[in-house]
Amino acid sequence: MNSKQRPYLIRAMHDWMTDNGFTAHLVVSVPADGLVVPERHVSDGKIVLNVSQSATRDLVFGNDEITFEARFDGEPWRLTIPVDAVLGIYARETGQGMIFPDENAPPDGDSPQPSPGSGRPHLKVVK
Repeated sequence: MNSKQRPYLIRAMHDWMTDNGFTAHLVVSVPADGLVVPERHVSDGKIVLNVSQSATRDLVFGNDEITFEARFDGEPWRLTIPVDAVLGIYARETGQGMIFPDENAPPDGDSPQPSPGSGRPHLKVVK
């Protein structure tokens, strides 16, 4: 997939999930240049973010970054997510979504794989 398609696909999946009453979540690779997220919520080099309308404020899906305000443990945050750091978007209720290649992974393919039963959601490609 061309990385220039990623912001359009993320927006389309978010719109589809919102239209169907699902709760959209982003899986984001940490660290990444320009990424601003609460570090204490990072686990195994990733953070999962609820990007539903009810969980965010001023949500903007740009071509280079996704920005929004959210609360973590009652504390307000202004988050900045580089689009290339988004590993996937999925609906919490169904697990349906889309997975993207990790742009920050080492080119030799030695990136760590999630362990079975790690509690991570199971993502399905929607065709």
